[in-house]
Amino acid sequence: MLYAVLRLVALLLARLLFRVEVRGAEHVPRAGAAMIVSNHSSVLDPPIVGAAAPRPLHFMAKAELFSIPLFGRLLRAVNARPVRREGADARALREALRILESGHALLVFPEGTRGPEGVLREGKAGAGMLALLSGAPVVPAYVEGTGRALPRGRVLPRPVKVRVSFGAPLA
Repeated sequence: MLYAVLRLVALLLARLLFRVEVRGAEHVPRAGAAMIVSNHSSVLDPPIVGAAAPRPLHFMAKAELFSIPLFGRLLRAVNARPVRREGADARALREALRILESGHALLVFPEGTRGPEGVLREGKAGAGMLALLSGAPVVPAYVEGTGRALPRGRVLPRPVKVRVSFGAPLA
């Protein structure tokens, strides 16, 4: 219930502040397991992609965020699960696999951290391993504009155009 309410709020704010344009939403399977694999340039990416997707998403977030009072509980309430970014995190991989085996959609940022807008960095191995182990369709996504809207170090977002593009599932 909280997820649905916060998704609606995120969608309204995204449309008002960032004039979000969504392309290719029809490529996201409406049911069953699916991995949404996206670039990552801003803390806005999870709520923006979550608002743009036509179904609820689970996502992985850096473990440190879950130790922030109240915020960690909020993250869990919106389907986030912790992942340690340094080294392999077998527990996070098992949790992600369980999410997919339960027929949910999982948003993954294989780069493991935010980077400059428009620069794709090498992904970590966990996303590929998860795709192989789960057999879930992998839907590529690209988020454009969030790195300009709220780059690292900035507290208040700028009202810039944001685009979320979903590609056809990879076979």
